Amino acid sequence: MALGSTIYTFQIELSDVDRGVYESLALSVAQHPSEAEAGLVARVLARCLEHAEGAQLGRGVGEGDAAAVTISDLTGALQVWVDVGTPDAARLHRASKAAGRVAVYCHKDPAPYLRALAGQKVHRAEDIALYALDRGLVAALVGLLDRRNRWQLSRIDGQLYVEVAGQSLSGALEPLAWPA
Repeated sequence: MALGSTIYTFQIELSDVDRGVYESLALSVAQHPSEAEAGLVARVLARCLEHAEGAQLGRGVGEGDAAAVTISDLTGALQVWVDVGTPDAARLHRASKAAGRVAVYCHKDPAPYLRALAGQKVHRAEDIALYALDRGLVAALVGLLDRRNRWQLSRIDGQLYVEVAGQSLSGALEPLAWPA
């Protein structure tokens, strides 16, 4: 018998000063049995940091080709494709052809990933936004992860601040350059 997904709920007070976005978010997130908790936390952070009208969490690891987060306009046309982790060049190539904007949030060491992307042919590669999430912050959030979560998440000058379970955490959101 296959294991089912685990559902986590998040009540998030988002203050994204860098983008001028202030929202209260209620998210239900399914964690596929093969998805690490760090991947789940990174998906939630990416969803918050890309918040806009029409933003939706993808179905996660269990859906193979699905994006971690998508943003569609009112007609349903895909506008933004957001991936988490280390998607390969072929996946980014397809995503860049499918959406006007593509972003990747890496929650692992980005150096090997950037080396793997170097020299790869990717449609509009220079327009793909690459970010490194602070691994210490992700690990701390994993340590505080519960089935029901309340976060206060702020982004100010590229720095992330999270209040969760009575603790204050912080870490950088580092923009990465596409490798030559």
